[in-house]
Amino acid sequence: MRQLAPVLEAWLEKHNQLVEQLKISGFKQTPTNAREGLANLTWMLVKERPDIALIQDDLVVGDEFDVPVRIYHPEPDSSLPVLIYFHGGGHMSGGITVYDPICRKIALATNHIVISVDYRLAPECPYPAGLVDALTVAKNIWTTLEPRDIDYQRELAIAGDSAGGAICATLSHTTQHDPAVEIKKQILIYPSLDYTMQHESVVLNGQGYLLEKEKIEWFFDNYFQNGENRQSLSPLHMAFSNKLPESLVVTAEFCPLRDEGFVYVEKLKHADVAHKHIHFDDMIHAFINMEDLLKESCNKLYREIKEFLCFNA
Repeated sequence: MRQLAPVLEAWLEKHNQLVEQLKISGFKQTPTNAREGLANLTWMLVKERPDIALIQDDLVVGDEFDVPVRIYHPEPDSSLPVLIYFHGGGHMSGGITVYDPICRKIALATNHIVISVDYRLAPECPYPAGLVDALTVAKNIWTTLEPRDIDYQRELAIAGDSAGGAICATLSHTTQHDPAVEIKKQILIYPSLDYTMQHESVVLNGQGYLLEKEKIEWFFDNYFQNGENRQSLSPLHMAFSNKLPESLVVTAEFCPLRDEGFVYVEKLKHADVAHKHIHFDDMIHAFINMEDLLKESCNKLYREIKEFLCFNA
């Protein structure tokens, strides 16, 4: 029997009542209030912002757009490996500022240099702008770090949650045979992997658990504006080979994206890709943005990320 964490059950009851009141009052979803919603959720429920020894902003130069990034170096006197992080937010919200506390915690937990990416967002910048930015950062991160005289190891991992997980996985699939981009490991946190929304969990968990089916459809309609083939652009339907990076896939029982994560793990297995799957059986989507309510689960997630990155390092 499925059992939601009691603290989430109580929180969601209040949240859903508020959502219903907003709908009755004529609330209309816009990019602005979507961005404010994720920002406010994270600001209210991830209050701890631990100190990091070195934090610097930079631009990764690209052919069509110079991508803003924030560099978190937990031990500036040590040479550390690099983790590029792509934030969540449905390809429409999130950003460096919103994810600042989360990236601080990841840097400290993993003892990696974390590069937080402010990739372009829809609807102003629809597909493929965000993916172009991801590739720009992955290809040019070393030439960005070098002039800053930052001590690093030339060892690259990438990570992302939700839409950031989609960007992360897409980057891994599209560069798996590209010698110019060597990704050692990828971390996908309740990732969006199938833009066709054909899995049972989209319906089962698509109402009442924060991320709702209707909102996912709205996100995707704003992201894909030119009649793209959404199936072919879904990481779940891309080519799988043993050239893919070692993968950590994190799923949550009450997340509408749950099932595509499970199918992705099976495809990794069949392609003989080293992987680990962590399932949180009482969590919802975006729980990393709700840490103050869910300390134990978030601490477990950070521990799992650390163990995955450090194993055989």
